[in-house]
This record gives sequence, C-alpha cells and structure tokens, in this order.
Amino acid sequence: MTATARARTGTPWIYLAPALVVLAGLLVYPVYQLGLISVLEYTQAQVSGGQPTSFQGLGNYAELFGDTEFWRVLVATVVFAAACVVSTLAVGCALAVLLTRVRAVPRLALMLAALGAWATPAVTGSTVWLLLFDPDFGPVNRVLGLGDHSWTYGRYSAFALVLLEVVWCSFPFVMVTVYAGIRAVPAEVLEAAALDGASQWRTWRSVLAPMLRPILVVVTIQSVIWDFKVFTQIYVMTGGGGIAGQNLVLNVYAYQKAFASSQYSLGSAIGVVMLLILLAVTLGYLRLLRRQGEEL
Repeated sequence: MTATARARTGTPWIYLAPALVVLAGLLVYPVYQLGLISVLEYTQAQVSGGQPTSFQGLGNYAELFGDTEFWRVLVATVVFAAACVVSTLAVGCALAVLLTRVRAVPRLALMLAALGAWATPAVTGSTVWLLLFDPDFGPVNRVLGLGDHSWTYGRYSAFALVLLEVVWCSFPFVMVTVYAGIRAVPAEVLEAAALDGASQWRTWRSVLAPMLRPILVVVTIQSVIWDFKVFTQIYVMTGGGGIAGQNLVLNVYAYQKAFASSQYSLGSAIGVVMLLILLAVTLGYLRLLRRQGEEL
C-alpha cells in the first residue's frame, strides 16, 4: 500500500477520533461498570460503603433467568416495542408523504406541530396525555361518551394509551427524516411512476421505499432502541408499572429491582441483557438488509 493510499485510509479516522473519544467516555466506562456490578453481590450495604462485594459470576443471571416474572416482562417489552416501532414508522412515513402533497402553509403548520411534540419532555407529554384521558376531567371520555372509564386500569388499555403517547413524541423524527429523503428523490422518477399509472401505495412500495432504504434503516434502528428502552412514559402513565406490575417493561423492571428493592446486581444484569438484545437486533437487521441489497 502506497503512502497516499495509507493517508486516504487513515484520514477518516482522524476526523472521527474526537467523536470516538467522547463516545468511549460516555459509553465504554458505564457499560464496563454495568457488567462488573452484574457479576458481583452489590446491595445497599455496598452502596453505603459497607463490606466488600463478593464475586457471583453468572449467579445473578441464573437467578434472573429462573424468574418467571422476568420472562413475562421480556415478552411484554418485545411486543410493546414492536407495536411502537411499526406504528411510529407508519405514521411518520405517511405524514412525510403527505408533506410532499400539501401547500406551503399547511406543510409549515404540520411541521411546527410535529416539532412541538418532539421537543416536549417525556414527563410533560405523559402528564398531558394522562389529563386528556382522565376518567373524571379528561375531554376524551366526554367526547367518546365513555363516562368514568379508566384507561390505565386495564392492562391492554394502559399499554395502548402509552403507545399513543410514544408514537406522538416519536413520529416527528421519522417524518422529518423521511421527508428530507423524499425531497432528494429526482422528480423525474416520481413523474415516470405517475405516468405508468402507479398508485400512491405502489409508488411508495416500489419506488420510494427502495431508494430511501438507508434512511429507513436509520429511523428503524433508532426507533427500536428508543422504544425497547421506554421508561418515562410507562413509569409516569401507569404509576410505576401498573396494577400488580401488569404494565412492566424491562427498563422499569430493572429500576424496581435496583432502586426499589436495592438489588443492584439484578438490575445491572437486566441492563446487560437489554444491551445484548439491542445489539443482536441491530446487527441482525443490518445483515438482513445487506443480504437483500446484494440480491437486488
């Protein structure tokens, strides 16, 4: 390899070095501490500076995997996160296409409303949604004629309410990103599809979606990460996981183990499991997309 080729190869890493240093400080050390605590006996006594911790090896993981509640919460988390991701992508992509069809003033109004939802803190947004669906004073029950129906009492209605709030605060990222990608598609391509008589759905499925694949990969992975580790919305809207823990997800379950029960090792073990699941899903999704791209 010539000196010029080596310089070209090393130049990108020079530009990436500052960001990599920051990421290492923000991610590597916390992940190391998380993994370390997950293999130790770490309780309130150790937090208060008591006796030294003892090495447990995989004992905490064995205890965690032997707990039927953990598996119930894991299944609930996967199903809930999948529903959130699909709903967020559907709403975001549909509104992105709508933005290309409306005039400037409605487009600006929709963008401002979406960005307002995106900028709203999770605690504030969750509280507002609780007020909207309040059984006594909320306007939603009055409009629908549901009386004093409590949305957070039932397991599925509570999950549905949280899902709506998660989609409300998440779709703007998808909408803006996909809209920017659509605007970059050459107009001639869309005109050719229209001349061929393609419907809106066919144009999206056969023309836009393949061209926007890199963007869709990014928003899908981001949505999976965000929705799989939802904490604030569940904690605020269901009062910490719902009645008898019926609305627990892994993040809230880890919080309860670590801080409510002072079982910091088990809470850390749950965090490690979540990290490994997200890595596996992300790598698997990227590998699938790469394989599909090679077949096209």
